[in-house]
Amino acid sequence: MDWLYSLFVEHTALQALAVLSLISAIGLGLGKVRILGVSLGVTFVFFAGILAGHLGLQIDPQMLTYAESFGLVVFVYALGLQVGPGFFSSFRSGGMRLNMLAIAVVLVGTLMALLGSLGLGISLPDMVGILCGATTNTPALGAAQQTLKQLGMDAAPPALGCAVTYPLGVVGVILAILLMRKFLARKEDLQEKEKENVNKPYIAAFQVHNPAIFDKSIKEIGGLHYAKFVISRLWRDGKVTIPTSDTIIREGDRLLVLTPEKDAPTLTVLFGEQEHTDWNKKDIDWNAIDSQLISQRIVVTRPELNGRKLGSLHLRNSYGVNITRIYRSGVQLLATADLRLQMGDRLTVVGEAAALHNVERVLGNAVKSLKEPNLVAVFIGIVLGLMVGAIPISLPGISAPIKLGLAGGPIIVGILIGTFGPRLHMITYTTRSANLMLRSLGLSLYLACLGLDAGAHFFETVFRPEGLLWIGTGFVLTLVPVLIVGAVAFKGMKTDFGSTVGMLCGSMANPMALNYANDTLPGDNASVAYATVYPLSMFLRVVIAQVLLMFLL
Repeated sequence: MDWLYSLFVEHTALQALAVLSLISAIGLGLGKVRILGVSLGVTFVFFAGILAGHLGLQIDPQMLTYAESFGLVVFVYALGLQVGPGFFSSFRSGGMRLNMLAIAVVLVGTLMALLGSLGLGISLPDMVGILCGATTNTPALGAAQQTLKQLGMDAAPPALGCAVTYPLGVVGVILAILLMRKFLARKEDLQEKEKENVNKPYIAAFQVHNPAIFDKSIKEIGGLHYAKFVISRLWRDGKVTIPTSDTIIREGDRLLVLTPEKDAPTLTVLFGEQEHTDWNKKDIDWNAIDSQLISQRIVVTRPELNGRKLGSLHLRNSYGVNITRIYRSGVQLLATADLRLQMGDRLTVVGEAAALHNVERVLGNAVKSLKEPNLVAVFIGIVLGLMVGAIPISLPGISAPIKLGLAGGPIIVGILIGTFGPRLHMITYTTRSANLMLRSLGLSLYLACLGLDAGAHFFETVFRPEGLLWIGTGFVLTLVPVLIVGAVAFKGMKTDFGSTVGMLCGSMANPMALNYANDTLPGDNASVAYATVYPLSMFLRVVIAQVLLMFLL
């Protein structure tokens, strides 16, 4: 049995892989078990690691640090890459409010920690560690330990406080979500709601009765109005055609127009009269409208089109087709000329069969090629993220520079590459399953290492006289700020439930709670809100951990 002993006990690279894989497998398996209708999912890997560490199972410290860092980086980068395309638009539409709410969570928790340190007689280094564990923020813990070393003090107390309070820090946010769901949310709040999108196309039919546009081309008419619109079909003399930008509009023409719904009334003034037929029903057979025209969905798979503007392809004038809709990550976009294409975009194209065949060759439509993830962008993004995270940032009044660290740098770069990569002709597309695989693998590895490291001294610390006090204090620091700000956001500011939950998870730097939210809530609102507030919240917590120790010790 020497081979079994060497596999699980002797400190080798093989042993580290075997131990972490075993912990992850057991944790993921038990995480599927539901208790009172609730399962912890991947979060259970952390508790499996704690138990393994308590039983004496350990791996080489350098291997532990490497695996923990690698798992965290992969997780946060993949998360940033996924939500990047919708990050900045979300920030413009509601991100400022979400960040203000997240800052409120940070400040309320910090104020409570200061008052708790004074009122309960807990030393400030211990309280900072308790706060880091309660907010599941290991970068802040690292910053606190580094600050104590610079001050010539023992860096162990924050780590012990963080280890003791970390488990309930994870569970506390999930419990807060459950309480909000039970007592604040209504059934309709938990159903997926399509996020308001100014580019979502609305289909309307108009008859031309405005003399101001008689005998003008569609290109000229487009310059007369501020609203964006696409004329999909034109009926004249009982025949339906695909208009081009040079098509001349005549009196009495019937036009099928795609435009944002809010602009439909103003287009009535431009064209003359809007018909009352509902063209937005899902059961419309577009191919039956005219036997010569067919509608087909074509996928953009040619790499050279990534980041190109739709208008630069001249598909309408060159092939006599019309792009009526573009689907990207489940969201409908209006097919305007200045819209930049991305790999994986699905274009609804209307035209004759021969023309659609030619357009198919232009766009690619090789769906199988999308199943091969572009790992080059992943590894380049990770390197850039680590570089950004290592940049020292000096702040007035603080002797030691702060850093964004392993969590902050990669998620910021992931967001930027996911958003602007296509404009730089970077192939950032990954299938949803590939992205989920990266995130789950990274998070499982990170939690297994974190639990294994904390488990060795976890139970002996818990059962010390001050252990229960630390646990209770940390749980209060987790639960109270989340519930207060969550109630204000959801009920007072009418933020949707998914975005509220994601904001709370991001403000508490809690990817485990986010994973639970994604498993129990429809849509991606929680993930987008998490990525919207996470960088600023994490940065603030890292700064606050150092400021508290530098100025108050």
